[in-house]
Amino acid sequence: MDTNHDKNFDWTTRTFHQLSNTEVFEILKVRCEVFVVEQQCAYSDPDEKDLVALHLTGRCDGEIAAYARLLPPGISYPEASIGRVLTIKKFRRLGLGKTLMHLAIEQCFHFFASNSIHISAQQYLLPFYNQLGFKAIGTPYLEDNIPHCGMILEKSH
Repeated sequence: MDTNHDKNFDWTTRTFHQLSNTEVFEILKVRCEVFVVEQQCAYSDPDEKDLVALHLTGRCDGEIAAYARLLPPGISYPEASIGRVLTIKKFRRLGLGKTLMHLAIEQCFHFFASNSIHISAQQYLLPFYNQLGFKAIGTPYLEDNIPHCGMILEKSH
């Protein structure tokens, strides 16, 4: 299939307060579509972490195609973290997940004074995150009734 370079993608990283009301709505809508509806996981998605996060959004012709929430150290973990990683169904299989994560990693190391990034990865995605340099830590656990594993990426100097 086509790569995301064949389409018109625009990537932005903004604080919560830099987002317009419409952008906040769009982000919360796609997160709900993927994490609550598609994954059939009833949980309260918006939380106080959104207020201190950087919101990395990839748009194709104005429509959100991919998203990740970047958190500074000390919010979820002692390290910086990346979460709420998603690609909208119609944009999957274009390589966006890899592009999104490369950008998220780059942004975390650029904006946060952290030498590592900690994520909580769905277990079936461990090979994907391993390819990006993340290493599994600890034992698997259930998060919202979905098997997860903690993973760390150390900054290469």
